[in-house]
Amino acid sequence: MADTVTADAPGTGRAAQGAPADPYPCDDGSGVVEVAFCGERSGRAPLTWGQRAIWHAVLRTVPNDHYFNLGRVLPLGSRGRSVTVPVALTALSALMARHESLRTRLVDDDGRAEQSLFADGTLPVTLAPAPDADAASRAADELLDRLSGTRFDYTGEWPLRVALVTVDGLVTHAVLVLCHLAADGHGAEVLVRDLRLLALRGSAGRPPATGPLDLAREQHGERGRRRGAAALDHWERGYRSAPPTMFPTEVAEPRSPRFWTGRIVSAAMARSVGAVAAAHRVSGSTVLLAASAALVAADQGHRTAAVMPIVGNRTAPGLRDLVSTLSQDGLFVLDPGAVGADGRFTDLLPDAYRTALRTYRAAVYDPVEWDGLGERMSRERGTEVHPYCCFNDMRLVDRHGPAGPAPTREELAEARGSTRFDFPATQERVACRYCLHITGVGPALAVTLTADTAYLPPDAIRGHLYAMEHLIVASATGDAPSLGELPELLRRSWGDERP
Repeated sequence: MADTVTADAPGTGRAAQGAPADPYPCDDGSGVVEVAFCGERSGRAPLTWGQRAIWHAVLRTVPNDHYFNLGRVLPLGSRGRSVTVPVALTALSALMARHESLRTRLVDDDGRAEQSLFADGTLPVTLAPAPDADAASRAADELLDRLSGTRFDYTGEWPLRVALVTVDGLVTHAVLVLCHLAADGHGAEVLVRDLRLLALRGSAGRPPATGPLDLAREQHGERGRRRGAAALDHWERGYRSAPPTMFPTEVAEPRSPRFWTGRIVSAAMARSVGAVAAAHRVSGSTVLLAASAALVAADQGHRTAAVMPIVGNRTAPGLRDLVSTLSQDGLFVLDPGAVGADGRFTDLLPDAYRTALRTYRAAVYDPVEWDGLGERMSRERGTEVHPYCCFNDMRLVDRHGPAGPAPTREELAEARGSTRFDFPATQERVACRYCLHITGVGPALAVTLTADTAYLPPDAIRGHLYAMEHLIVASATGDAPSLGELPELLRRSWGDERP
């Protein structure tokens, strides 16, 4: 079937029905209600490139693909405002009508995945009453875990799960869980913002000017294919200059479950990233990406490091508020060997910044053709070519910290006293060997590393995270470690807890 897009004319669906007349199916206000919605159009199209990319990742991760679910909790009713259940349900109906990705399901056409947009339908919404505010907060967290912990039925379920937690008939929290085919991290934040506005004000302003069907039309057209080809040229050059993979050899008996997630929460690292970025006129994300690449290269004795950052692909104004999965992998190749063992980590930053910009520009491409490139390069090199090394800065804003003097050595030493480390999760299957995620937790950075314990045992996971903190904090005080010191930083025993 050709890559064509079909869509019904706007306004051909039935009128929106809004929230049900009786939102309480049980006497205590609990249960599941069906919320009717109606959008402007329906249609069918190939998957966008972002959808194809995440679909390929899902297929590699089944049956543990709930790993990709995106969960958010939206507190409602704060600042003296109250949201009734009917108002919240009406807001959800409007949200479904506003964002076409929420009305889109996967279609399997003789083994070829496509997207199908529906004009109307009903969304099941769980109602969960709680006796007080503290219990409501706990209930919201429990619902988030429960709704996130099950894989989506991609062809038979809407890509949004919702629960409303209530106290005395008023909604305190909306719990949203999204299928990654429908939204990326930025798209999830757009949904949270819009639902808040719809619930509190009754309007979220003009809807997005484009939708996934329109994006599919553009990407599968001639202009999109030319852009994709240029991006894959970047990937081919990177593949030829980097090792085939970053973690080629199993070094330990894998744990069960095989994949462990380590997490470090560090206020010192948050302050230091901003200071280093400002001092070297780069972004904070570049500092973190360069630190990850340098440590991976040092761990394996590579001259160069190939890391795949997740790129948001939202620089075009028309895409900033689009709820869809636009993110794709980029290829970032850093060459610490060019600096030498005596060079400092901060010596890498100017080239890292330029390389990161090239990486971001080359992160829009057809994943089917990307797969073909990988297969061709693997045949040429006689071994599998894939970095299996990912980086995801999930912060919507790359904050450089408050203006003013850089933090002192004493201030950072005190801040490091509050650093926390744990292993919050394990799972049996992830389609990678090293996956680093960056989020903000108040004034701190939370850096999580999910790794294959056959290649990075728990001690090595801990070593990478503490070494990253040390590397960035020391750089902020003018004592950037030399690249030759990095292997010893990784081998150092950090902390007293043992996995």
